Formats: sequence, structure tokens, C-alpha cells
Amino acid sequence: MTDGDYLWCAVNLLLDDEETLAQLCPACRERAMEARCPVCGAPTGGDQVGENPAFDQERFEQLRRGVIA
Repeated sequence: MTDGDYLWCAVNLLLDDEETLAQLCPACRERAMEARCPVCGAPTGGDQVGENPAFDQERFEQLRRGVIA
């Protein structure tokens, strides 16, 4: 597969997720977006679903600007 094929697949996966959420009522949509344990489904209390807590945003911005430190 080419890079474009992978990008196409990733975009379509995101669109599929949005479409699935759009089919839910507001209460179920809110519950579906809560941070939950992938094993038992219990709420984890976190509000950073899908985010890497070790990600350094400042370092990322420096690298994006081409600053090498």
C-alpha cells in the first residue's frame, strides 16, 4: 500500500467513528465518549481519552519549527 492508501484508510476510520457517534442519542453519545477501562468498561475518571500523558507539546512545537536543541 502507498502512503496515500494508508491516509485514505485512516480518514475513513475517523469518518466511520463520527458516523457511529452521530447515530446515538445525546446521552449515549456522551457515555460513549467517556474514558473507560478497555477490559471491564468501568469509568477510569480520566478526561484525556486517546492522549499520551508523556507527550511534550513544547518540544513538539520546537521540532516542528525546525529548532534543534
